[in-house]
Amino acid sequence: MTFKGQKDFSHAQADQIGVLITNLGTPEAPTPKALRRYLAEFLSDRRVVEIPRLLWMLILHGIILRIRPKKSAQAYKEVWSPERGSPLKYHTEDQKSALQALLSERLGSNITVDYAMRYGEPSIANTTDKMLKGGVRRLLVLPLYPQYSGSTTGSTFDALAADFTQRRWLPHLRFVSSYFDYAPYIEAMAAQIRSYWQEHGRADKLLFSFHGVPKQFLTEGDPYHCHCHVTARLLSKQLGLGESEYMLTFQSRFGKAEWLKPYTDQTLKSLPAEGVKSVQVYCPGFASDCLETIEEIAIENRDYFIESGGDDYAYIPALNSDNAHIEALADLVEENVQGWPLASANTAPRQTRFEKHPYNK
Repeated sequence: MTFKGQKDFSHAQADQIGVLITNLGTPEAPTPKALRRYLAEFLSDRRVVEIPRLLWMLILHGIILRIRPKKSAQAYKEVWSPERGSPLKYHTEDQKSALQALLSERLGSNITVDYAMRYGEPSIANTTDKMLKGGVRRLLVLPLYPQYSGSTTGSTFDALAADFTQRRWLPHLRFVSSYFDYAPYIEAMAAQIRSYWQEHGRADKLLFSFHGVPKQFLTEGDPYHCHCHVTARLLSKQLGLGESEYMLTFQSRFGKAEWLKPYTDQTLKSLPAEGVKSVQVYCPGFASDCLETIEEIAIENRDYFIESGGDDYAYIPALNSDNAHIEALADLVEENVQGWPLASANTAPRQTRFEKHPYNK
């Protein structure tokens, strides 16, 4: 067997600590051809679709990849930036740059931050290869999925492990599997929502819309559903919301199988008849704005609510590269690299801004 990276290791290089942030991925262009390539990789993942393999391949290549790319390409065109491309990609690039700057300031010069996508480019394998060739000997992987699901965080680990099985030598490895109840993350979201309220006022109801997964995942032991509910409860408590002032829903379902309920779109269609005339929607599971927040939530679901008799609808943007978000991620990184040698003299364990927060007790 021939291994990758036989010459990656060099005693002449200064050791680096690598921080690899990851997200789902994005097509290279808002075109049917690019979408077909992206969806083929995404929907071929056994973690994402658990239908028997042969049957699913017939459905995927015989039906879905013949129909869905054109429709998805049109949706991507609505959110695509002529200058920077896909929102998910450029927001992740901004997060990477901001996190690099803050961690270098806090921890010293031997911190390398980079990013990768589970599907599409830059791939986990290519970014990992670049980091190891750059001298990374200790690698912290931080998937930007606060709530764990096998279809997202688990799949990210699969891709990392698949790459590592091809390598002659391996770095020290740490992997953040979730941060759904992490106090700095909760506080950053609460600050984002409060800031929006100060400028735009409050609605009758605040919806916390999380990405959906098939109900089968829950019944077979995936903790995602529980993680979402904990996040919503902690965030509502931080905002001082009563039970009647907010709801938790799940968006982006696909196919005919039952997914986690209640569904975001159906909820928004029903609320006006229940006397709820103004709604604001926030998506606590999305670290970056992307197709599912900008097109699906901010545009498509707004239409459902207004057409059903609602008066006022607003989407509250994701944290993206907001300062509080980057500080929260930096706190999370610091906690997870404890014990690894750092170049900075200021390496003694220290309290983060939120260490005494009641969420952490």
